[in-house]
Amino acid sequence: MNFDWEFNGLPLHVLIVHAVVIVVPLAALCAVLTAFWPAARRRLGIVTPLIALGALVLVPLAVQAGEWLQSRLVIVTPLLGAHTSLGSTLLPWVIALFLMALLQWGWYRYIAGDGVRFTAVLRSRTGRLIATVILDLVVLASAIGSVVTVALIGESGSRAVWTGLFTS
Repeated sequence: MNFDWEFNGLPLHVLIVHAVVIVVPLAALCAVLTAFWPAARRRLGIVTPLIALGALVLVPLAVQAGEWLQSRLVIVTPLLGAHTSLGSTLLPWVIALFLMALLQWGWYRYIAGDGVRFTAVLRSRTGRLIATVILDLVVLASAIGSVVTVALIGESGSRAVWTGLFTS
């Protein structure tokens, strides 16, 4: 099926990218807050994995809309090629962020939380602590990787669009 990635004459890539630039860092921030701030963890609950799911839905849409847009350009510059190459690197980070946010929510809700309903393997306080630290570090890594990748892609996209178009 051939989808027209355009709305009111404007390429949808431009609109979707702005959503990605907001939702991915928001999901990363919520995941980090959940990992290191118990009060935020209690308040955010299922919201963090839901925001990460939103990011997971938006990223492939942005890529598809970008590919549609690129296929309609007269000239593909090296800067645009760099942006396109970087664009494909975000999805693995966002998948990791979503999976970690979901795992984190389940972990704190059912295993390491106050109303502990832990399995026999994690009965020891030390075992739960070690597993929690490992989980939180992996959450932190996926959050940082996601945000840095969004920034790199955005910077390369803005260079591809704006380089050579104005004088200082």
